[in-house]
Amino acid sequence: MGIVWKAEPEQYLTIDGKALEYACHGPSPDKAPTIVMLHEGLGCVGLWRDFPTQIAKATGFGVFVYSRVGYGRSDLAKLPRPLDYMTREAMDVLPGVLNAIGFRRGVLLGHSDGATIAAIYAGSHEDHRVRGIVLMAPHFFTEPMGLAEIAEARKVYEAGDLRHRLGKYHRDPDNTFRGWNDAWLAPGFRAWNVADVIDYWRIPCLVIQGAEDQYGTLAQVREIETRTYSPVDVEILADCRHSPHIDQPAKTLAAITEFTTRLERIEAAEVETA
Repeated sequence: MGIVWKAEPEQYLTIDGKALEYACHGPSPDKAPTIVMLHEGLGCVGLWRDFPTQIAKATGFGVFVYSRVGYGRSDLAKLPRPLDYMTREAMDVLPGVLNAIGFRRGVLLGHSDGATIAAIYAGSHEDHRVRGIVLMAPHFFTEPMGLAEIAEARKVYEAGDLRHRLGKYHRDPDNTFRGWNDAWLAPGFRAWNVADVIDYWRIPCLVIQGAEDQYGTLAQVREIETRTYSPVDVEILADCRHSPHIDQPAKTLAAITEFTTRLERIEAAEVETA
């Protein structure tokens, strides 16, 4: 099914019988390349705030954002989530989303869980429409400090106002939080590792990581640098934790804009020599 490409709230597309909220910014896929944004483990369309609009203006690309099942105003997720939920999203849901929006060529841009989903897609699908990936705070394996932070988040959720704050953006904050938190803290998740997908990338990658990221160390970035056969740019941002687009918005936007501009130069050169 197709979608209506315009910046209006409360728009939905249906993938595998589930309604997913979405929003569009900038030109449609038939007029310019498209950046598809994949949110973090507690994110959604609304929690990107005005960052998609900024990206569309800075790059000239169209930008498509959507809330995965269990997030924002999308349909609720069946709990507990399977421990390979990020792989399932990349393999089973994202292809349908790209087809539904008429995706022709562009970039997958993910944050945290969303970055991992983008990374898995790039390493698992031979999709020539995807010309590059932007990964903000990706994770490929668990680390003790990250799991400790996630355990602390559970305490905050149960005792503090996090549930109320999430309720402003998510249809069912318990479904959202438990879907993410319970999966990461399940005993079987300690062995989770999807780093092998990096070996299969054949497109350029931009990695943006906060130097003070509380959920993952630079070991996640080093894994990319030592395994990939594709061009990779790395931006390690000082005074930045897990959300580069919030802690260092100007530097994050500049890095994304430079990356997409370079991709367009490469695309133009390939067309001229073809």
